[in-house]
Amino acid sequence: MKKALVLSLAVVLGLGVASFAQTLTGYWDTDITIVPTPISLGIDSKLSVTYTVGNWSFSSLTTIDETGWTAQSFDVIGSMFAFTLGSGLVFDPLLVEFDKWTATGGFNFTGVDILLTFTLEPGVTTLLIEADYDGSDVDVSIDINLGSGEGCDFDFAGIDIEVDFPFCCDIDVVSKIVFTCDGFQYVTFDVVGIELPGLPWLTLDASLKFETQTKTLTITPKVDFGIEACLTVIMSQDAEAGTYPSGEGMSIGALAIDGISLVCELGGVSFTGISYWGDGEKPEPLKGDYWEAYQISLTQDSCCGGDFEFDLTIFFLEGGAQLFDIAEIDAYMEIGLTEQFTFSTGIDIILDPLPTSFGWTIGFYVEW
Repeated sequence: MKKALVLSLAVVLGLGVASFAQTLTGYWDTDITIVPTPISLGIDSKLSVTYTVGNWSFSSLTTIDETGWTAQSFDVIGSMFAFTLGSGLVFDPLLVEFDKWTATGGFNFTGVDILLTFTLEPGVTTLLIEADYDGSDVDVSIDINLGSGEGCDFDFAGIDIEVDFPFCCDIDVVSKIVFTCDGFQYVTFDVVGIELPGLPWLTLDASLKFETQTKTLTITPKVDFGIEACLTVIMSQDAEAGTYPSGEGMSIGALAIDGISLVCELGGVSFTGISYWGDGEKPEPLKGDYWEAYQISLTQDSCCGGDFEFDLTIFFLEGGAQLFDIAEIDAYMEIGLTEQFTFSTGIDIILDPLPTSFGWTIGFYVEW
């Protein structure tokens, strides 16, 4: 059992067929105010990441200011047959808890537009049914409200949602999200088919379980898995047997499973996810005491003849105090304005341990 935490950049949910086009888009919008006397730093930063596969889009929105991590939400929208579906999850990073889940479904039935909106807050459920008909002579609109807003009405007990979806190099991911009357409980991501290089008879299953304050990574040895080209199992020899977070790898004979890394291209954007619990030197982009990291990077031609480079990395600390154990956000941008002049800037936001701290760098390079 491997225990720690993660964000859903991670938490990238999805639906569709493996042949569907996949893209990874987003933006990082940050304003920083520095007051020299007395010295103070203000920041307003929003990070949005959207993963699109087929007719479905899955988004994450993170908001940070000088007081720390202030808001986190996840949204999904897509279509299935004649139905349009949407869902939104809201968390409170300051209190490290679930706030609200809203699920919507719309369809047209013989000329009548019907919209269902289900809302779940801790201990409270409501269901709104809206129907609209626009005729040549008569227009009809009906709203039906179920739930008093004071408790889990209409005998609501819980919802389990299970989804299979492709991610990166045709890896099949099975995800399950569970809600009860008290709200969000957990979401799991299971991957099967991980083959150990040189050991075709030995394979692994990997399962990630995310809760608001904890994350569990479970590695299960099995037989007859197939490895994907971009999914790598990090191994070492002569490791002691043990379980994370003791810092020891899971031993299979003389081999130790020290981590797993995933690197792939999504619509020109590079995604890297790495989990490492071994004793050896940590692979990039991991650093310090962090055991897991997710990175988005982009390199392309700029408008002025140079190169534009951008990378954003989120680090996770085992047993951290923040939502999903997110401990640090590191971003860097570099753009060649001319062949002789390059501008660069970066921001480092440390969320754990508290209090939140910021580091901002601005640089340039001139060549003649």
